[in-house]
Amino acid sequence: MKYLFSLLILSVFLMSCAKKKAEKQATEDAAIIEQYIADNGLMATTTSSGLNYVRNVVGGGASCNAFSTVTVAYKGYFTDGSVFDESPEEGITFGLSNVIQGWTEGIPYFKEGGNGILIIPSALGYGPKGRGSIPGNSVLVFDVELIEVVS
Repeated sequence: MKYLFSLLILSVFLMSCAKKKAEKQATEDAAIIEQYIADNGLMATTTSSGLNYVRNVVGGGASCNAFSTVTVAYKGYFTDGSVFDESPEEGITFGLSNVIQGWTEGIPYFKEGGNGILIIPSALGYGPKGRGSIPGNSVLVFDVELIEVVS
């Protein structure tokens, strides 16, 4: 029983530390995003999750949701402008439930034919671990064009 109580206390302590780290990272990401928006003269909308989006063109076609399959042309880069990924001009088709949370939330702000920018805090991207050439805790910026809502 004594060991179980000690394990419980340790678990609570570790969860508290992880929560504080996540809150600290969210604050750092928000400052980076705010500076990026100011430096680039953007009129961005911030969601409750911390995602920022700019709709250059809303689009006039079909709408999508977090479970839609869509074709999107995009360029992904860091706030310093370094490109880490880019689709072909005709775009890539994928299910929005199979991508980073920032895309699942952000792409539905556009209709077919719409384009703009998603500025994604690390928690809605690849988090503290990163992925491939994307370091952990990276704020990501995507120029996106919603070409088609497939389903």
